[in-house]
Formats: sequence, C-alpha cells, structure tokens
Amino acid sequence: MAEKTMKVTVVRYRPEQDDKPWEQTFEVPYIKETSVLEALFYIKDHFEPSLSFRWSCRMAVCGSCGMMVNGVPHLACKTFLRDYENSKNGITIAPLDNFPVERDLVVDISDLIEKIERIKPYIIPSAKDKNMPLTKAYRQTPQQMEAYRQFAQCINCGCCYAACPQYKINKDFIGPAALTLLYRYNIDNRDGGQAQRMPFLNAEEGVWSCTFVGYCSEVCPKHVDPSSAIQLGKKMSATDYVIRMFKPE
Repeated sequence: MAEKTMKVTVVRYRPEQDDKPWEQTFEVPYIKETSVLEALFYIKDHFEPSLSFRWSCRMAVCGSCGMMVNGVPHLACKTFLRDYENSKNGITIAPLDNFPVERDLVVDISDLIEKIERIKPYIIPSAKDKNMPLTKAYRQTPQQMEAYRQFAQCINCGCCYAACPQYKINKDFIGPAALTLLYRYNIDNRDGGQAQRMPFLNAEEGVWSCTFVGYCSEVCPKHVDPSSAIQLGKKMSATDYVIRMFKPE
C-alpha cells in the first residue's frame, strides 16, 4: 500500500542564535504504525539533522519524549500520525508547556525533578522496622498494594505539569506528579515516613493550591489519575489538621 504523507510543523528554538521560537514545516510519509516520534526521526534523518528532541525507550516507559502535539501534552512514542488524518493542517509539535526550553523540543524539567525529590519518594522505614535485617521482607496483601498501585505508575514525563493551569501561574506549586507520589508513599503500609511528608502536603503550595481542573489526569499517558490522588491528599491533609487540633504534639 502506498504511503500517505502528512504536514508536520515543528517549533524550533536555538537560544544561541534565535530571538524567539519559530516554525518549520515538513511533508512526512507515514503508515498506520508511524508514531510522532518516528516522524521526528524521519525529519532528523532526511531534512533537518540539527533538530533536537529527547527519547529513549520508545515504549511509553521512560517518559523522555513528552511534548505538545496540536496543543495537547503527549508522549511522542505513544501518539500516532493516523490519529490526525482529518486535520487539514496536519500536526504541530512543540516543547512541553510550562517548562523552560533548552533547544527545539527539549525542555528543562529540573524543577519537576527537584519537587519529586523533595517529597521523599521512597519507603522510609518506621521505628520498629529501622533495624530490620536485609534478609527479612515486608509483608503486603494484594488489597494493600491495590490501594496505591495506580498512583505508582508515574514515569515523570511532565505531561501533567504541562497541562496544569495552577503550575503555569505559580511555579511554587508542588504539582501533580510530586503530590501523587507523596500520597502513594503515605498510604503504603510498609512506609513510616508520613510525618516527614505531611508538611509538604499541608503547605500553601501543596494540595490546597490545586483548583481541581482535572486536565492532568486527562493527559496522563499512564492513567495515573493525579487529580484523584490530590483530592485524596486533601482529605488526608484535613484529617491531619483535625487530629493535630485536638491532639497537639
């Protein structure tokens, strides 16, 4: 079957020589299985070797290839040209919104990583488990794992931050991915670090800054549903406030 072609417009920006971002358009051949990432490979191989973008696994696992496709955050490896066949102007690929652009489609996600690191996204042993031998394993029922499993699927792609209107106007907001992971570890029965994370949850830039638009969950490529985690985090925060009010330390 003959290949079809699609107009693919890429937003370019090279800070060492460009005053502002600009667009470059290409005609790219594609078949049913052609992803947006493969279209970028084709452009780089055949038209514009200087084009810069991030990628790694090509299996929607690493989270490297997050970018805007027709104004919506997507993983380029999980988005296909066939889904835009009815678009008269083809597709426009741009760097993720709300992050500084380093070059072309490459953005600086240092702020996202710093916020994730801040909330301690790992199991913190409780006092009784602190000296647990390495040969001993934690016990966890399927029900206990199911409580946090969905929220543990985050791949740190940044799509939820690109979609978040609150993060757009307030960079102090901890944001969807970090708050989701905070909640995920706080409800893990193996974890004893809830007290260390609650100040981040309760802070002005924590869950209460979220205005519950829900777009973060809509664009999440792994169906993590950060909006739900944040609302559950608000419940956890309110409970913590009441407990501390009637039972101060």
